[in-house]
Amino acid sequence: MFYWVMKHIVVGPLVLGIFRPWVIGLDKVPENGAVIMAGNHLSFIDSIFLPLIMKRRMVFLAKSEYFTGSGLKGWFTRTFLTAAGQLPIDRSGGKASEASLNTGLAVLGEGTILGIYPEGTRSPDARLYRGRTGVARMVLEAGVPLVPVVMVDTEKVMPIGTRVPRVRRVGVIFGDPLDFSRFEGLEGDRFVLRSVTDEIMYELGRLSGQEYVDVYASSVKEKRAGLSR
Repeated sequence: MFYWVMKHIVVGPLVLGIFRPWVIGLDKVPENGAVIMAGNHLSFIDSIFLPLIMKRRMVFLAKSEYFTGSGLKGWFTRTFLTAAGQLPIDRSGGKASEASLNTGLAVLGEGTILGIYPEGTRSPDARLYRGRTGVARMVLEAGVPLVPVVMVDTEKVMPIGTRVPRVRRVGVIFGDPLDFSRFEGLEGDRFVLRSVTDEIMYELGRLSGQEYVDVYASSVKEKRAGLSR
């Protein structure tokens, strides 16, 4: 009930009215059943816009740090993210990664749409980076369709490091569902996982027109952080 009220009465109308996102291919999202939405990641607000334009409820697995702020700002952030259908998870790696996978599978087990960013982090420069294989493992273990979706110009609304969004239109493009049932039972094969992930990233690049860089975005961020010290 809280999610519905925030999406349709409080947060949704305000955000959609201000930014007026244009949308292509929303009808490609299955009307029922579990679905993985795999998207590019340009800005923090990607996880806000996408659930708000969806007809069905959608859940993103978000960094737990987003939910731990204090004071009025912390409360507002938690409320806003909850309204956008985000769940806090620990993304520090190791056992936390396994827990994230299990949380995602639980969401899919409820027949809900789950949003995932294969790049693992926001792009540092609006280019598309190498995907991590967690998305492939999840889609093969869950046995559900995967719909590629790309955000357009969200990095111009809220670039990394900014706190206040700039008002301008953004876009959302949905691709045709991808079927990986031919790899059923092979979720433990790392070569299969890489192949599936690369196919997903190829489709995201085709839809978005972004330049592709075959390295992890996190590696680029770490390198830049080291140079700035």
